[in-house]
Amino acid sequence: MAASIAERITEKLHAMPASERRAAHTLIGNYPLCGLKTVAEFSIQAGVSAPTILRFVARLGFQNYPEFQAALQDELAAQLQSPLIRSAAPVASAAGDTSPMVAATIENIRETFRHLSQEQIGDMTGLIANPRLKIFLIGGRFTDPVARYMASHLAIIRPNVFHLAGQESNWRDRLIDMGKRDVLLVFDIRRYQESLVRFAGKAHERGVHIILFTDRWLSPIARFARHVVAGRTAVPSAWDSSASLFVVAETLIGEVTRSLETESAARIREMENLRRE
Repeated sequence: MAASIAERITEKLHAMPASERRAAHTLIGNYPLCGLKTVAEFSIQAGVSAPTILRFVARLGFQNYPEFQAALQDELAAQLQSPLIRSAAPVASAAGDTSPMVAATIENIRETFRHLSQEQIGDMTGLIANPRLKIFLIGGRFTDPVARYMASHLAIIRPNVFHLAGQESNWRDRLIDMGKRDVLLVFDIRRYQESLVRFAGKAHERGVHIILFTDRWLSPIARFARHVVAGRTAVPSAWDSSASLFVVAETLIGEVTRSLETESAARIREMENLRRE
């Protein structure tokens, strides 16, 4: 599957001049709807010239603006697909003895990490490992198990880790505990959960750093996020797969453990002693 426009932006952002980066951030902040506007409307929203928008589109590999918009429309259609629609799609055969599901899952993991730089992993690790910050984790209907799994590990490695569970009103009550620069990790894949979007928006207003784990079509929470991990989730099934995001979570758990090697070892040792008492 070809790279999404969000993935192309991630790959090329470092090489863009400042004006094109503004266009890129504007698009990501209102993805993909901003790109479906006219060149003039997009340029006004981004605060750049119309030629800058066209140069930005060309840098992403499109011959012209209509081709760019057609790709965005295809992504929007995929983003809105229900499990019922996906269950009717034909399943391609995998090579050898590998099932199509296994082959797709392995490819998803490989592609997710191809678009996830070591620099970004390092930046996210630094935030999560910072002992002065509180860490909150939350997920959607199908992705919250990944958030809970990650929270369980992080709570062993470092203090002040909180998994937000239960009803939305319970999450909102925890906003009072979220200070400026604390970190909220959110897992949200299509079809995106509006309650998570509202909650992330409120956390953002409080100055909380948001790390979003989403799919290649980008949850609306991307407009609030400091870091966006766009995992590959599509598989030959009626349901999306969170396997790639699970592996990203495990990668970050490992990196944070290494970053806090001395502190985490002492914490684990004390936990073991308390269990024996």
